[in-house]
Amino acid sequence: MESPRSVNSPRRILSLSKQRRTTVSFLDPDDKTGFGLSGEHGPKPSEVYGFVGSITVAVASVIFLLWAYVPESWLHSIGISYYPSRYWALAVPTYVMVTIVLGLAFYIGLNFMSTPSPASVNTIYGELDVDFYEFSRDPSCLDYSVEGDEKAIESMSDIGIDRINDIMFSDAT
Repeated sequence: MESPRSVNSPRRILSLSKQRRTTVSFLDPDDKTGFGLSGEHGPKPSEVYGFVGSITVAVASVIFLLWAYVPESWLHSIGISYYPSRYWALAVPTYVMVTIVLGLAFYIGLNFMSTPSPASVNTIYGELDVDFYEFSRDPSCLDYSVEGDEKAIESMSDIGIDRINDIMFSDAT
């Protein structure tokens, strides 16, 4: 014999689901930090400001688009007779975009002006470099005899090919 819990038809599925009427809840009623809960004292002010700001921007955008694209006869028929000139519907966004582009161009130009040229010594040595004024290109003054951590960091310089050959290919191993 069939079990009363076995399901054979959609009608029987619906009748069994109505009989069960159990709800499953994954949230703990004592948990105040769960998803969707704002804590004991209501929503945070930043949440409220964000919500009000987003609604305000949406409403202002709709009003702007209606003012910019709806014919004047329609606005007069619903009783709106005082509104700014349609010139400002194009002028304000254009002024904003030109201001942004000029600001970016000014920023890039300022960076180019403050960057030293590629041939400048300041690209290699800085103001805080210890050996800035005491730099010597004489490879004979380099002392490689000190070993380990006691050796100081040398300033950057060109080493002659003869010195490199002596270091790499000498027989003093």
